[in-house]
Amino acid sequence: MATKVLMEALSPTMEEGRLVEWKKNEGDAVAQGDVLAEVETDKAVMELVARAAGTLIKQDVAAGSTVPVGTVLAYIGAAGEAVGPTEGPKDGKTEGAPAPAAASPQPASAPPAAPAVPAAPAPVAAKPAAVPSVVPSASPSAAGRVKASPLARKLAGEKGVDLAGISGSGPEGRVVKRDVESAQPVSPSVAGRSDRPTVRPSDVFTDVPLTQIRKTIAKRLVQSIGPVPTFYLTTEVDMERAAEAREALKASLGEEGKVSFNDIVLKAVATALAQHPECNAWWQDDHLRQWHTVHLGMAVAIPDGLITPVIRNAESKSLREIAAESRDMAQRARDRKLTPEEYTGATFSVSNLGMFDIDEFTAIINPPEAGIIAVGRLAEKPVVVNGQVTVRRRMRLTMSCDHRVIDGATGAQFMKTLKLMLENPLALVF
Repeated sequence: MATKVLMEALSPTMEEGRLVEWKKNEGDAVAQGDVLAEVETDKAVMELVARAAGTLIKQDVAAGSTVPVGTVLAYIGAAGEAVGPTEGPKDGKTEGAPAPAAASPQPASAPPAAPAVPAAPAPVAAKPAAVPSVVPSASPSAAGRVKASPLARKLAGEKGVDLAGISGSGPEGRVVKRDVESAQPVSPSVAGRSDRPTVRPSDVFTDVPLTQIRKTIAKRLVQSIGPVPTFYLTTEVDMERAAEAREALKASLGEEGKVSFNDIVLKAVATALAQHPECNAWWQDDHLRQWHTVHLGMAVAIPDGLITPVIRNAESKSLREIAAESRDMAQRARDRKLTPEEYTGATFSVSNLGMFDIDEFTAIINPPEAGIIAVGRLAEKPVVVNGQVTVRRRMRLTMSCDHRVIDGATGAQFMKTLKLMLENPLALVF
């Protein structure tokens, strides 16, 4: 009996995934644990591994397709074994682990979306993930109803052919291999790029389909800015001593002493949160959860949007450890190589736009966290010190607070502690 390969929930919040690339082809031998495909989740590109051994008999979903969790992607079984999209598991055996509790409904016994997908893939699934020719008469919804064989879909992705513009010669108008081979491809510069989202251009606008991470960002923003009663606290910090300490570290330790201003802010926030646990908390509908350790999220910009790697137990780590970990996690975030446990579970977050020459801004809280610090640029400003006008390096910080968890005075006390630590770096070692 053939084993189904399902679209697994590869992250706690994943509801659908985009099949970026098949690593095994139809007819290939498969061992348990082999990588079958790469899947783009809502946060990263991850590997889908085989849960059974045998031969990859059939691929039901083409590279570039986006399908719900639980959708049948392929079948593994004995070579030559007959399978079909309507075949049901007689022994309950399925390929893929069940979704975590926080993800979408679990597909192990009866995936809700799986029966319809092989015959009528989702809109993105029916189009190759390259820039197609403009077909004015075909709307995205119409393109999603194109009937085509998996081989035809794969070939269309390689050639950059829009299936919506092809008349199928197979049974019931199904597009088959020969139809794609005779179709006119788009320019070679974009043909075959199945790892990119489909773009529909016109004379006056361009429709760019949402990536998985952009969909998740949109959902999280709606969850935050609407239901969460937010207020903001802004303060300006004198960073002259922190800048001098940073320069001294680099001069004495070389590359080993290299830390960024963002690393200093992360260390200071973690230390201040340890003194103000009421800000290091989650809103849990019927109770507040105050954390005894600081899992600090740091916002990292990536081409598709934003991701927040988490520095765990940050309050107990040295500045050097935070600097090394933040660099490593930021790079892997940009490479889409983080695992789910590395970008979930933050108790508080920091977002820094100073490197983009932004003076100050307000960041949006990432529920269930109760606060986030927005960091502006470091700038030289004339200020009065001991009755004399002098130039000092200054930085503005804005804290977004969930008023259900943090009151005004509570947030202000935390910001006062944070400012004290940044203006007196020695406070970070006590």
